[in-house]
Amino acid sequence: AGKWIAFRQPVLREVARRNGKEVKYTYETNPGEVWEEDEFWIELSWRIDPDGSLGIRDYFISPYRPGEKMTVDEYYQYIFERVPGLPETAEKEGLTPLDYMRRFGAFEMEKEVLELHNKVLTEQQLSGSSVDEKSGLVTKDGKTIGVIVEGEARTGFESPSRKQEFFSQTMVDWKWPEHRLPGYIKSHIHTDGIESEKGEFPLVPTFRLPTLIHSRSGNAKWLAEISNRNPLWMHTSDADRLGFKNDDLLRVNTEIGYFIVKVWVTESMRPGVVACSHHIGRWRRPQDPVANRWATNSVEILEIESGKWKMNVLDGIQATEGEDSDLSRIFWRDGGVHQNITHAVHPDPISGMHCWHQKVRLEKAHPGDRHGDLFVDTEQSFQVYKDWLANSRPAPGPDGLRRPLWFKRPLKPVMEKFYLK
Repeated sequence: AGKWIAFRQPVLREVARRNGKEVKYTYETNPGEVWEEDEFWIELSWRIDPDGSLGIRDYFISPYRPGEKMTVDEYYQYIFERVPGLPETAEKEGLTPLDYMRRFGAFEMEKEVLELHNKVLTEQQLSGSSVDEKSGLVTKDGKTIGVIVEGEARTGFESPSRKQEFFSQTMVDWKWPEHRLPGYIKSHIHTDGIESEKGEFPLVPTFRLPTLIHSRSGNAKWLAEISNRNPLWMHTSDADRLGFKNDDLLRVNTEIGYFIVKVWVTESMRPGVVACSHHIGRWRRPQDPVANRWATNSVEILEIESGKWKMNVLDGIQATEGEDSDLSRIFWRDGGVHQNITHAVHPDPISGMHCWHQKVRLEKAHPGDRHGDLFVDTEQSFQVYKDWLANSRPAPGPDGLRRPLWFKRPLKPVMEKFYLK
């Protein structure tokens, strides 16, 4: 149970640097002039706030060159110089912390990271702290840093009580008292609401294939060669019950529309559930720039009534001639099905995240349906969103907060942004 940091860097930029070429922006070396993300935010912030009057630019000023724009190298240099143990290890190799991470790519900060909640607070940590006699909480500078356990001040867990909470006062304070104790919450695809005799199923639209990376690997032609279709997975027992066979064309009805897809009957699927992978189903219209020939269907999009839209597949994947000789070697014709647009937005009432799973109704495709076709009612989609939103219990919470301060976030904003003014 070690504690590590790792450094992933754009390969071509690093090659250019090692060859002595000066690179200002990563897109100068990247295929397609693609921005490096950290670099993009630095540049965007200076473009938005060129004179600093908005206070945005202040967060992206070089820590080494006062008043000047931070570079992406300086960004990581500043981080690595402050990683415990890294500067000393780098010095032994005759390297700066940044160059050490460029060369080795990883650094072990601690070897044994176990039972952190049980760690006894040091005298330095306790200096200037106080203890609440009733709760045992140890506070310092207005923040809780630990809890008294069996007479000793320990770190505890990152909860308000510094304990593993069976009862959550946070849920009470934020208007969800029925969830103050752990319990099972029936979701929108619970079996109680699924009428299987009518062909209804929970649909898993987000499962991953081992060869693709969500929607990010669409430009990897060799991966597209391996995985280029996304049929509807269904267990043999369900297929037998409904009279479906491999490669039958089905209409998958959602609450706002439908999509047309082939079924794949397999023992690998859980009975009572169907799934359609989300990596595949890209499209382009005839008037759009031609790109990604190995992964996009050619489609037409028609508004057949106000708010009611139809997407029809005109052509699948086609072999062709071009600068890339592999284009002539394309042997597959199936560009998959674009299912995402037929899914209504489901904002979870507590967290706000999108609830991806869908309740669907399956039937044989109608006359005129083609593989990859779909239909969406955008007005119904908006109504579903409003229905879900109505289940929320809006902020503010205690003290005018947007969300509890102790909840973890990957990119936590400054404290003042947690308060509604």
